[in-house]
Amino acid sequence: MSFSSKKVIYAAMAGNGLIAITKFGAAAATGSSAMLSEAIHSVVDTGNQVLLLYGLRRANRPPDRKHPFGYGMELYFWTFVVAILIFAVGSGLSIYEGFSKLFDPHPIRNPMVNYIVLTIAVVFEGAAWSVAFAAFRKEKGNLGFLTAVRRSKDPTVFTVLFEDSAAMLGLIVAFVGIWLSQVLDMPALDAVASIGIGVILALTAILLAYESKGLLIGEAVTNEVEAGIRKIVGNQAGIYSVNEMLTMHLGPKDVLLNISLDFADGLTANDVEAAISRMEKAIKQAYPQIKRVFIEAQSRQGHQDSL
Repeated sequence: MSFSSKKVIYAAMAGNGLIAITKFGAAAATGSSAMLSEAIHSVVDTGNQVLLLYGLRRANRPPDRKHPFGYGMELYFWTFVVAILIFAVGSGLSIYEGFSKLFDPHPIRNPMVNYIVLTIAVVFEGAAWSVAFAAFRKEKGNLGFLTAVRRSKDPTVFTVLFEDSAAMLGLIVAFVGIWLSQVLDMPALDAVASIGIGVILALTAILLAYESKGLLIGEAVTNEVEAGIRKIVGNQAGIYSVNEMLTMHLGPKDVLLNISLDFADGLTANDVEAAISRMEKAIKQAYPQIKRVFIEAQSRQGHQDSL
């Protein structure tokens, strides 16, 4: 459990929790559908952060007899649950509220209340977004934004970043919708803004679900890490070839590595054991995220025959 992950989640949870109450008050005072959708959005996001913290705590449990590889992938499960909640609750209720008002539009009361609350919300959400973006930028290094998301094995950072980005877009849509409904005297535009917020949440949920699915079913290390492992193995004397290499992330910083190697003929059992020990030590030193290494000694022909 990284400090940066928890810091990002706590920052987002504090911002969403504080502003959700204010949004509900503004929605009740003004009758704005867009503001009510934003309040629902903030509540869903706050609940999501609680689930991510729960997932981090559960994933940090040590291995046991029933789960010998630990519980790291439980974080991926709860990230997938977060995506479902955003879609089902956040997006669903926002779109429902929007269509309800679209068929029965009514003017917004005291629109200035909405403007004040939305401005305050932008400040809180902007602060939370900046924390999430800083953590993500540090993690991604020189990679492009989308490439970094696809390669990231820590869903907490990009999940909160996606949520906060959707929140900022939702606030803009709400502000514009409320303002246009007042200026043009068209209450239906407030309902359209609510539907727009729901669509933003739906797209965010779909993107999160797609990324979470890949992590949940098991992703390999990057090509760079795999090439580095092959280089370490290739530098060892007495190895003809790498028959097969399999890797899988069991958590953001927990990788399982399995290698089948064809050792040179004539090596003694002690030679093979010593070579395996050297390789395992070198691999773990170069890549600390690799926690478990299983090396199999098998001829290339024997390996091919077993496939």
